[in-house]
Amino acid sequence: MILKELKIKNFRNYKDVSINFSPKINIIYGDNAQGKTNLLESIFVLGITKSHRSFIDNNLIKKGEKKAYIKGIVEIDSINTKLEIIIENKNKQLKIDDKEMKKISDYISKMNIIIFYPEDLGLIKGSPLIRRKFVNLELSQLNSKYFITLSEYNHLLRIRNECLKKRKKNIYVDDAYFNIITNYMIDKANLLYNFRQKFINELNEVCTDIYKKLTNIDNFFIKYKPSIYIENKNKNINFIELIRKKYCDILQNEIKLGATLIGPHRDDIEFYIGEQNLKIYGSQGQQRLAVLTVKLAEIEIFKKYTKTEPILLLDDVFSELDDKKKNKVLQYINNNIQTIITTTDLKNIDEQILNEALILKIEDGNISYKKEV
Repeated sequence: MILKELKIKNFRNYKDVSINFSPKINIIYGDNAQGKTNLLESIFVLGITKSHRSFIDNNLIKKGEKKAYIKGIVEIDSINTKLEIIIENKNKQLKIDDKEMKKISDYISKMNIIIFYPEDLGLIKGSPLIRRKFVNLELSQLNSKYFITLSEYNHLLRIRNECLKKRKKNIYVDDAYFNIITNYMIDKANLLYNFRQKFINELNEVCTDIYKKLTNIDNFFIKYKPSIYIENKNKNINFIELIRKKYCDILQNEIKLGATLIGPHRDDIEFYIGEQNLKIYGSQGQQRLAVLTVKLAEIEIFKKYTKTEPILLLDDVFSELDDKKKNKVLQYINNNIQTIITTTDLKNIDEQILNEALILKIEDGNISYKKEV
C-alpha cells in the first residue's frame, strides 16, 4: 500500500498543498510549529476519518474557512484508489473513487495507517482509555467485523447504563427487557474479548524479536487485562455463562452506582520487560522504545491480515533516541514499508538513508522539495 499523492485544502494551517510521495522513506523537516504534525494528521484523517489529536472536527478547518478537503491517491496491488474527505459544519463526507460512502465501516479499511507521535507515550503512562482506543483503532482497521461488533456493544452499553441509572432513582425498568439487553451485550463482549486476546497474542509473537533487534533485550511482552477475566478459562468452560453470573453477582452494586462495571469498556493492557511493569518502573526511554516496538510489530500484523503493507507515520520519533537506535529503526523500516517521518533536524540520520529518501521542507504551511528520489 502506497500513498502516491496527497492534496489538502484549508486543513489546519494549510491553504492548498499537493505532494507526490516516495514509495519508501519520506522525511519532512522544519522548525517547530510550521505544520509538520498537521501534515501527518491530514493523512491520518484521510485513512481513519478522524483525528488522533482533536475530538472536534471543526478544529481541523483552517481559520476563516468553512470546510476542509483532503484527497489521496492510494496504490494497492498496482491499482489506484481515490479517497476523499470533506469536513464541513461538524459533518464529514467520505468518497471512494467519487462514490459517497454512507458507512464508516465501508471506508476505513481502504487505507491502513500506523502512527507514532510524541503523545503515544500515554499508551503506557496514560489511562486505560488510551490503551483501549489504541486496540480498537488497530482492530477496526484490520477487521470490519470488530468495528461493527464494537459499535453494537457500545450501543447496548449505553442502553444498559440508562436502565441502571433509572433503577438507581427507583424508576421502573422492565426486568425482561433489561435481561435481554444484558444478554446481547454479553454476547458482543465475548466476541470482543476473543478478538483482543488474539490480537495481543499475535503482537507478542512479533514484538519480542523487534525489541531485541533495537535493544538486545529479549523479554519484552504485552499483557491483556480484561475486566471480565476469569481464571483457568478453557474449552470446557461456558465462558458466556460465567460472564453472565458475574453480572448477576454485581448487579446491586451496578444499580447503586448507575453504571456497568465490567466488560470490554473497562479492559486494559500492560507492557513488561521480564517482570518489570514499564508503566511503574520503566524509564521514558524504555517506554518510548516499547511503544515504537508495538508500532513496528503492527506492520507485520497488518501484512498478515490484509496482504499488503500499511503506511507508517512517524512524528518526531527521534527526539529522544540516540543515534544508534535512531538508525536501527530507519534500517528496519527502510526496505519494508512506505514511511513518512517528521523531524526538526536532518543531522545524525545515516547518510545512506538520506540518499535514498525523499526530503521535503515545511515552512509556515509551505512545502518545498529539497531532494527527490
